[in-house]
Amino acid sequence: MPIIIPKDIPAYDVLRDENIFVMSKNRADTQDIRPIDILILNLMPTKIQTETQLCRLLANSSLQVNLTLISPKSHESKNTSASHLEKFYTTFDKIKDKNFDGMIITGAPVEHLEFEDVDYYDELKEIFEFTKTHVTSTMFICWGAQAALNYFYGIKKYPLSEKLFGVYKHKKAVIHEVLLNGIDDIFYVPQSRHTYNKEEDLLSCKELIPLCTSKECGTTILRSKDKKRVFVLGHLEYDKYTLKSEYERDLVKNLPIHEPLNYFNEDKTDVDVLWRSTANILYYNWLNYYVYQITPFDFKNPKIKYSEE
Repeated sequence: MPIIIPKDIPAYDVLRDENIFVMSKNRADTQDIRPIDILILNLMPTKIQTETQLCRLLANSSLQVNLTLISPKSHESKNTSASHLEKFYTTFDKIKDKNFDGMIITGAPVEHLEFEDVDYYDELKEIFEFTKTHVTSTMFICWGAQAALNYFYGIKKYPLSEKLFGVYKHKKAVIHEVLLNGIDDIFYVPQSRHTYNKEEDLLSCKELIPLCTSKECGTTILRSKDKKRVFVLGHLEYDKYTLKSEYERDLVKNLPIHEPLNYFNEDKTDVDVLWRSTANILYYNWLNYYVYQITPFDFKNPKIKYSEE
């Protein structure tokens, strides 16, 4: 089934050209199917690129997915046009009384700041509270995951001596976990961050289940025991050349950066993608097992019930 997005949003033509099934709202309204409603809080400066990346992954399922995009009202975007935001985005205050099957909160390039110093952090805390009662399951990505781990469980982030940058090998830490169904025992995850969470803090939190481990990265994917929260301390949504673009950007700015590890092919002429299948499977499993299968049939009731079965 398709993902439902406006026909004039940039992601529509990109995904259609990739033979990914996208559908406009007008066509979707003619079908007798209840789509699952996914809310995306896009904190990335490259909003159009991130929209497309997430739409690509959410479209890879048998479910009809209806998207709502929001951005912080308390922050002025410098990299995305006001017209794009006005046309395709809304703000939290306008949807805070609605229920959503699932939500994604992206990363953001604010790792150098303390959480409380981020200009939209008060608004983000309201959204974190909103997810407790109005969202079946929320996926938090990179800095969004670190902020949520700190807010919900008091887990701190710490600066790295150098940027964790590249594509890193991971190994499953659990055998029977539906979120990882179909993913190989060894898989790869792109990383691009300046901070980390101490492994002992993650492993000692009794409300969290670590799902994978990495020699260089530690635990990258976790979930809460009640399945309401999934944390991905990496960027499985990244395109083939996203790390390349970030590398070249930092070089131009004369920032301290090393070539992304395990990323370019042997002759450095191109990139061999090692994470695409893992990303597709993870998002498919999240939509199916953590969102669709758990969301109550009567979704007018905000008191969502969960089961470990």
